[in-house]
Amino acid sequence: MIDIHSHILNNVDDGSNSLNNSIDILKKAEQADFSDIILTPHYIEEYYENTKKQIKEKIAKLKKEVYKEDIITELHQGNEILLTEKTPELLINSQISTLANSRYILFELPFSNKMLNLAQIIYILKANGYIPILAHPERYTYIQENPNNIIEIIKQGVLIQSNYGSFIEQYGKIAKQTAEILLENHLIHFLGTDTHKQGFIYENINEILKKLEYISGDQRYINEITEANPKNIINDLDIYIDCPEGIKAKKKLFFF
Repeated sequence: MIDIHSHILNNVDDGSNSLNNSIDILKKAEQADFSDIILTPHYIEEYYENTKKQIKEKIAKLKKEVYKEDIITELHQGNEILLTEKTPELLINSQISTLANSRYILFELPFSNKMLNLAQIIYILKANGYIPILAHPERYTYIQENPNNIIEIIKQGVLIQSNYGSFIEQYGKIAKQTAEILLENHLIHFLGTDTHKQGFIYENINEILKKLEYISGDQRYINEITEANPKNIINDLDIYIDCPEGIKAKKKLFFF
């Protein structure tokens, strides 16, 4: 499996607060059979401004310790970006990181309020060759209230990443129910741990995988969102998805 969303890199945001903590979490990830992890510290303007250069240097130090510990999980660079009007410029100027040096970017939105200029920013990102991935929409109030709100976002050219922990109520019952609806309708294109200080999600992966297969009833689809699609990010390859018309509606092929 490949984890495209994590806060394992130490001392950069609200994730791992020490090198030892990072190593402990990575050992749990390896035991859970994660072959690759993209490290995605927050980039929040005027709060967590983890630039591409700074993260590269921090990852290099972490990799040295990983090598000493004989951990074979591969680490890749990224950011989880709080989307603003400045995001396209920051990417173009290489201030913030794409995922694993690919065209794909991971972004998050405000949890309670819709972003009125989202479509415009997405259009600019796409026009500049980036492929945006929305992090954990099951946690956003307006998606929880009406999961169909995710449809228009996907149609704008956005792929969807949900958190493994959502399926075991890490973020509450409503987030769990919303994630299940998205999964049932194949509206999730990637899964990520969103691991922070504690690595317990890696310890619960087998339990979560069983839940995912039970909910979706489609092992091929689960393999896509846990392994195949994330691998395409690392290899910077195109991803084909079903473009939805609505929850439980007939879907048409869409291309990213």
